[in-house]
Amino acid sequence: MRAMEIRGAYGLENLALAERDVPKAGPGQIVVRLKAACLNYRDLATVMGMGGQYPLPLVPLSDSAGEVVEAGEGVSRVAVGDRVCPIFFPTWHAGGPTVEGLSKALGGTLDGCAQDYLLIGEDGVVKLPDYLSDMEAAMLPCAALTAWRALIVEGNLKAGDTVLVQGTGGVSIFALQFAKAAGARVIITSSSDEKLERAKALGADHTINYSQTKDWGRAARGFTGGVGVDHVVEVGGAETFTQSLAAIRVGGHIAVIGLLSGVVKDMNVATMFSQNARIHGITVGSRAHFEDMLKAMALHEIRPVIDSTYGLEELQAGLGHMGAAGHFGKIGIEIA
Repeated sequence: MRAMEIRGAYGLENLALAERDVPKAGPGQIVVRLKAACLNYRDLATVMGMGGQYPLPLVPLSDSAGEVVEAGEGVSRVAVGDRVCPIFFPTWHAGGPTVEGLSKALGGTLDGCAQDYLLIGEDGVVKLPDYLSDMEAAMLPCAALTAWRALIVEGNLKAGDTVLVQGTGGVSIFALQFAKAAGARVIITSSSDEKLERAKALGADHTINYSQTKDWGRAARGFTGGVGVDHVVEVGGAETFTQSLAAIRVGGHIAVIGLLSGVVKDMNVATMFSQNARIHGITVGSRAHFEDMLKAMALHEIRPVIDSTYGLEELQAGLGHMGAAGHFGKIGIEIA
């Protein structure tokens, strides 16, 4: 089978096509014929050596969808022929995050999904609703589940809440879709007026071009009559967090997800405690969270927004496209 590997050293230039043996399922394991995968910023960071120093060669990518083609002895959760998504953390099945549950991740501590076949424990997958294509389903394990946990699980989002979403990448667009399905009002930011118009077409209520409005946190607060937003989906990191604090209402919820603008910056601690904001770090979610999200998506027939697709052997080009930050929604990888 084909597999894209990071070989020798980290860096896009060290991604190479390799030939590996098709795995065999042991007791409690399944083999999934992967049909599609997708890219997250975490994948780019991993390939560039900024997501952890894992032993090489490493097969990157955390997200995919496919069909079970072999089931080992004792497997009962799924059967040959089932369409499934492997989950980001294959051993985090339910409950809150734990060291053990977060210790194994596809495309990091474990080989990932940039390959034709994936060997995984039967507990590490979810079954897919029929209405989603393989490519659509491949968009869900990281970005969609992160947005779901940020707003629904940890944020307790309710109808009438106001959500501030940063940018128009995968997590942000899923957050927009989930918030609108829940009856919330959404403010979204981008440096592109064209992207903001596309976000409006998906239901965004207010838009802010942050390249033109430098104090966009205060501008977001203005859309709430000065009260502040109930939720911020914080994907920017160090350089945007102060704006999130400017936007949040007293007692509001900031879900910290991304590091696009950096990791470390001086913060005004007085603002944090005076706002009484709940600041919650989010690293994807459990299998139970994933299954709940799929039920809600099927009820509302929510479909991922796909920016573009590349072939498996074009993975380097797809990651380069992600690095250029021109995408809207998700970038897909066609495998079969």
